Amino acid sequence: MEQHPITKAIRIQTERTNEMEHSTPLFLTSSFCFDTADEMRAAFADETDDNIYSRFSNPTVNEFVDKMVLLEGAESGVATSTGMSAVFATFMALLKNGDHLVSCDAVFGSTHNIFKKYLPNYGIECTNVSADKPEEWEAAIRPNTKMIYLETPTNPGLDIIDLEFVSALAKKNNLILNVDNCFATPVNQRPIDFGAHLVLHSATKWIDGQGRVLGGVIVGDKKLIHDIYLFCRNTGPALSPFNAWVLSKSLETLDVRM
Repeated sequence: MEQHPITKAIRIQTERTNEMEHSTPLFLTSSFCFDTADEMRAAFADETDDNIYSRFSNPTVNEFVDKMVLLEGAESGVATSTGMSAVFATFMALLKNGDHLVSCDAVFGSTHNIFKKYLPNYGIECTNVSADKPEEWEAAIRPNTKMIYLETPTNPGLDIIDLEFVSALAKKNNLILNVDNCFATPVNQRPIDFGAHLVLHSATKWIDGQGRVLGGVIVGDKKLIHDIYLFCRNTGPALSPFNAWVLSKSLETLDVRM
């Protein structure tokens, strides 16, 4: 019998240590040890997946990311300290001076502020289009457009956007489709199934569901995620291992709560 996705996610756990713990432990350490200098060299050269420093990777954080990757049907993922750091990282890692993006006009307030107050400082322009007017979306695309960003349902207005339509538009114009799936969660919607390249969450919201911790996560295409990971690794919006542990446990009840 095929296991339910939530069951699969519950069964993803950090490898058991010599202590033989029943529940996955927290790795709150800032850094990690190596048996030899050559092992450390290989880790820093990205020849292995060994942990080096918890700003780069951490077993507890990795467990949470692996669960979200499975639930969203993605290739790879990276966790961040908050939902907004996840949103910002997708722009700063993948867009550059002279690029343009198209976004639904109904987006979270802080995301709107990034579009209007901060991206212009880096030479990145944004055109907002109406959620309920598909004709505006294609008309907004320019030769220098690189990304379509949207929320569905939107926060807080709960507008619904046709993901099949936007995905076809992104494919036609060779654009990155970046979807905030915070409100629906993978229990109710998997944007990757409709062609999204990136899916992000403020895990602070329904992923935790109980107002206990902050967190963010981005999953999607392996190459894009690697570029975002390198940006986050060097700029520092790392998810706390404690918060990751709480969020990982919260996923065990996500389908019941949603």
